[in-house]
Amino acid sequence: MVTVNKYQSEDKAKWDSYIKCSKNGTFLFFRDYMDYHSQRFADHSILFYDLDHSLIGVMPANAEGDTIISHGGLTFGGIVTGNSMTASKMIAAFDTLGNYLSKNGFKKLVYKCIPYVYHRLPANEDRYALFLHNAKLSRCDLSTTVFMPEQICFSSRRRRGIKKAKRHNVQIRISSDYRSFIDIVAKLLQEKYNAYPTHNYQEISTLAQTFPHSIKLFAAYYEETMVAGVVVYEHSLVAHAQYIAANETGKRIGALDLVFEYLIQNYYKEKLFFDFGISTEQGGYFLNEGLITQKEEFGARAVVYETYELDI
Repeated sequence: MVTVNKYQSEDKAKWDSYIKCSKNGTFLFFRDYMDYHSQRFADHSILFYDLDHSLIGVMPANAEGDTIISHGGLTFGGIVTGNSMTASKMIAAFDTLGNYLSKNGFKKLVYKCIPYVYHRLPANEDRYALFLHNAKLSRCDLSTTVFMPEQICFSSRRRRGIKKAKRHNVQIRISSDYRSFIDIVAKLLQEKYNAYPTHNYQEISTLAQTFPHSIKLFAAYYEETMVAGVVVYEHSLVAHAQYIAANETGKRIGALDLVFEYLIQNYYKEKLFFDFGISTEQGGYFLNEGLITQKEEFGARAVVYETYELDI
């Protein structure tokens, strides 16, 4: 009923065209985004075809030993589908995928579901197919998201921060100065987590130039110096805060509070969701309560990012 092929470079135009018209795809799945870190991941993406040879799904994926991950370089992945995907076809797609992976020596599929807020139409056929194929929930991360049509009021602490930033005449601008912003991010991550940003400033600058309508830096300036900022990934229904950071001055004067007021109540007020991203660590088992509280004080509430494992 369904056949699968491994992605080849000559499939790029077909792949990107399908993502563009899909019901749960985002620009993260365009090949120019996925392939910017191709040197880090051995791509093993999959295309699914119906009996009439029409494309009915694609799965961003990479190989890591005897495991296929969808996708190791992305927050979420899974099978991207169009209007023609039905429950029975998805079940058949998982049957065929399992056979394909087994024949090619793979023993496990790690499947990162696309959260429902990124679905333009209902697209949970994969979750039911995972259940039927005895997949196990292996990770559950917690994101916080504002439902824009019915916003919960900002907390009094966030409102005080906004007033403080306005008293200090903090200015919010769309900026291309990713070097200054990533320096703020890097210092913050080093001090708090002894970690580094996923992207260096050259990478995020290149991605922003490649996807100028989808990646934007909103920076807060105090006395003409960048003190805070948010890199937003724009999707059709969702504005997602990919990076959030402030230096000591920015924290002291409430700069991020003003940035988020501008994003939620002005710039992205026509979006359906504003997603702050996950606040969990250690495979989802540790909830960073300080971090999630800050996001919840902007009226955001829980959305889970689920990862399943399927033994082949």
